[in-house]
Amino acid sequence: MKTEELEQIRQRIFNSQKVLIGIGGEWRQNPDPKQPERITPRPEVAQGYLSLYELIKDKDYFMVTTVTDGEILKQPFDSQRIVAPCGNVTWKQCENACTRDIWEDGEIKDGRCPYCGAALVPNISSCENYIEEGYLLRWKAYTEWLAGTLNHSLTVLELGEGFLTPTVIRWPFEKTVFFNQKAWLYRVHHEFPQISEELKERAKGIRADSVDWIRSLVRPMGKEQL
Repeated sequence: MKTEELEQIRQRIFNSQKVLIGIGGEWRQNPDPKQPERITPRPEVAQGYLSLYELIKDKDYFMVTTVTDGEILKQPFDSQRIVAPCGNVTWKQCENACTRDIWEDGEIKDGRCPYCGAALVPNISSCENYIEEGYLLRWKAYTEWLAGTLNHSLTVLELGEGFLTPTVIRWPFEKTVFFNQKAWLYRVHHEFPQISEELKERAKGIRADSVDWIRSLVRPMGKEQL
């Protein structure tokens, strides 16, 4: 993108009262969504998160992610402002869901459910007996925050979300922008940046890798290391 376009986006974010961010599949550590438990470190993703943090750290923000590798939780974002409806591989649950308990990675040393002895598996939505309690508290906080954005200036950054789980980020974000006349959506994706006709006056689709795009958005601000 041209320098003046990037500056316009930065200014919109700076002037917004609230910022909503969606983190999609382009930010996965493992490019294969069928094997979410496999983590292949991508340094550029961690750098992208740091760039994003620099961009929104002083704003009233909330983040929704469909990425399950837990990398976002290692970054300096406020964890109370993050919700991961698809779960997190670093959290564990009973394979049989005999209990609604969820454990941190390594909390149960033998990797077996202390109630029924079944294996502990990653607490992610692709799990056969996915336990949703892991994210529901944060989801409540998110919906309350979102309700408070109505009639406030809101910048929505949808980063790297395709159509694998569009009901989590893509479609709800469109609905949010549609009803809030003070909202503006930036949809960044290397393949699916399309904007619906109803939003064309208050949205922009950007065909780019969203991780690289965020880093380019921050570099002109003097953050060359990002």
